[in-house]
Amino acid sequence: MDAFREFFRDWFGYSRRERRSTFILLITIFIITGIRYFFPIHEISITELPVSQEWLLSDSSEVYMAAYKTAASGSGQEQTRRAPARPRQLDLNTCDSASLEALPGIGPILAARIIRFRKLIGGYASIGQLREVYGLPEETFVLISGRVTTDSLDVIKIRINSAGYGDLIRHPYFKKNEVPAILKYRELSGRIVGVNELVSNGVISAETARKLTPYLGFD
Repeated sequence: MDAFREFFRDWFGYSRRERRSTFILLITIFIITGIRYFFPIHEISITELPVSQEWLLSDSSEVYMAAYKTAASGSGQEQTRRAPARPRQLDLNTCDSASLEALPGIGPILAARIIRFRKLIGGYASIGQLREVYGLPEETFVLISGRVTTDSLDVIKIRINSAGYGDLIRHPYFKKNEVPAILKYRELSGRIVGVNELVSNGVISAETARKLTPYLGFD
């Protein structure tokens, strides 16, 4: 036995301390190999991750649930899509010709007519008044109606109790016979308090009253 030990000592040239360290290292390697053999590592997939009921009811679950479902199903496609941005609406009472021409179906001629009609009536009280613009097709109105906006508070009011003949006759919603009738009625009865008074006394028609209501001021 001693001869065998001496043979290996002479062959490898190890000292006693080196042989002890080598023996300990070999034992450690055998132990680690045995542990990995008897207790293999189990890889946990995302589908095996526990999800608590409290987390599902929390606010953060709504944010991450789409990503969780994507990974669990193995799909790389995005689950949620951002809604397309809505086009910014154009104010009919403040826009210029260039802004109008950017709308579908509106060229320089129609843009000029829209602005001219706006000045004539004192501002747009509703989007539907675009249908009254000369030469504007219905299909064009349908295309742009969702891209424009207006407010009846922006229109110029006609002060019915002090307006003269010229102030009234230039508005396209007044019929020619209604203007002198208003002036005559105002002269006889004094102050006019509301549009219903003019309709009930036959001064203007109900149709005229419907169109002119946003434009009449009775102060």
